[in-house]
Amino acid sequence: MFERFVKVVGSAAPIRSGMSCLVTICLVTICPVTICLSMAGAVYAQETPQAQQPAEAPQPAATPATTPATTPATTPATQENPEVETPMRRVKPRDYKDWLFNVSAGVNLPNGTTEQFVRGGGPAVDAGVARNFSKYLGLRMDLSWTDLPLRSSALELAQAPNASSHVYGLTFDPVVYIPATSIYSGYVFIGPGFFRRVGKVGPSTAVPGGSCNAFWNWWGTCLNGSLPLGTFLKANENEFGYNFGGGIVRKATDKIDLYAEFRAIHGSYAGNTTDVRTLTFGVRW
Repeated sequence: MFERFVKVVGSAAPIRSGMSCLVTICLVTICPVTICLSMAGAVYAQETPQAQQPAEAPQPAATPATTPATTPATTPATQENPEVETPMRRVKPRDYKDWLFNVSAGVNLPNGTTEQFVRGGGPAVDAGVARNFSKYLGLRMDLSWTDLPLRSSALELAQAPNASSHVYGLTFDPVVYIPATSIYSGYVFIGPGFFRRVGKVGPSTAVPGGSCNAFWNWWGTCLNGSLPLGTFLKANENEFGYNFGGGIVRKATDKIDLYAEFRAIHGSYAGNTTDVRTLTFGVRW
């Protein structure tokens, strides 16, 4: 079409020169504009898809790296068990034993009414266990056996050549410990007790049904002021009472202590009493 247009223009001689000028003006004016528009369109076409793309999410700020000198590295083991990082509280070792066991042996020193009929020097043994709650306080239980040998004067009142008598004891005592030095210490105790006094008199010339004297009253077999038939030679009496005492302890080894203990026992039943004082020496561990 352009060539046809040129031919037509070329055939029109009178206006050739004018058309040439017009064509030249059009080429000079329109071509640069068209080129600019084409370039602008291409640039716009390239920028439009980028503008339609969604904006990228902002990236979190990078954590500044720490050096080993300022922040200690966390190992997987410490992440799984955070208690490892926390130092354990140091437990103070106990300066006392939860349980103490003791055995001892010694002699009896009677007292009160018992001393009128029982001579001193009878053997006495004791075994016990203590549950300690602190360095200064515990609870102790003891089993004891104390011999009560009758005096010659008591045998004359019983009209018998011989006799045997002893008392069993079960006591429960709060005990207070008194630390003195690293080697020596002491303790005191007091508490209730149950006591069983038993005895047997040998062949006696006393007449059943006869009046009771002081020995038979203390012996515990007198019935309404008279000796019962055939039963006054044996005595079995249960008594309730108390005991108290204390001791001195010397440490022998880390696990064994030696001690000396004094204990006073008092039991009674129906006006009859049993009073003994024991001095024993023993081992505690």
